[in-house]
Amino acid sequence: MKKMQTLFAIPYFLWLVLFVFAPVALIVFYSFLDPQGHFTLTNYQTYFASGKYLLMTFNSVWYAFLITIITLAISYPTAYFLTKLKHKDLWLLLVILPTWINLLLKAYAFIGIFGIHGGINRFLGFFGLAPHQLLFTDASFLIVAMYIELPFMIIPIFNALEELNPSLLSASKDLGANSAQTFWKVILPLSMNGVKSGIQAVFIPSLSLFMLTRLIGGNRVITLGTAIEEHFLVTQNWGMGSTIGVVLIIAMFIVMLLTGEKKKGGK
Repeated sequence: MKKMQTLFAIPYFLWLVLFVFAPVALIVFYSFLDPQGHFTLTNYQTYFASGKYLLMTFNSVWYAFLITIITLAISYPTAYFLTKLKHKDLWLLLVILPTWINLLLKAYAFIGIFGIHGGINRFLGFFGLAPHQLLFTDASFLIVAMYIELPFMIIPIFNALEELNPSLLSASKDLGANSAQTFWKVILPLSMNGVKSGIQAVFIPSLSLFMLTRLIGGNRVITLGTAIEEHFLVTQNWGMGSTIGVVLIIAMFIVMLLTGEKKKGGK
């Protein structure tokens, strides 16, 4: 039996080595190389001494924070409402469906919606309002990013709410708690694992949404993801691009540690 388990585990470990550990090791390795391929610490010195890169880091964290907070504010009531519906699985499928569409296609669809001759400006034209440049703004970037990330916040929260023991809610009401008290004292604390999983699923990708910063933000929104793209594809400075990648990986691990489930009693 153990031999069979070991045999079945081989593809998993191969996948980890080839597509997780090896790429990360390459990024770390290249971060210590200059454009001529010589070992150097200059990349890290440049990153931490440059106000430009520190500002990009702040922008990345700030926009990821905004996207996560607003997405959470929309997703929790939505997930809670979905658990009360009769055909909840069908409605959840409608939430998941947009994730099946290519990200690039969704971005171009929003370009058509927010453009100067797009759907929103045409609608406003019916009321005699002049067209406004809605594309290439911080607001349009946040809206599109939130739309893309919403399913990844709703699903873990929905699952956490679905797993709640109904007897706990009944016990809360039997003890005299009203609906608001039951939510704040029972439902919300017990669903925090879903909230934390959703924060991980949204905040971490939001740190490096370079495609949206290009297409929707029009480079007005400059993040670390944009800088990585520039260094790898334009300046060909793979060492500096890898250094920024290492910083992002460290930031992702920090987020995972802060939002990870803490086991009690050493179990």
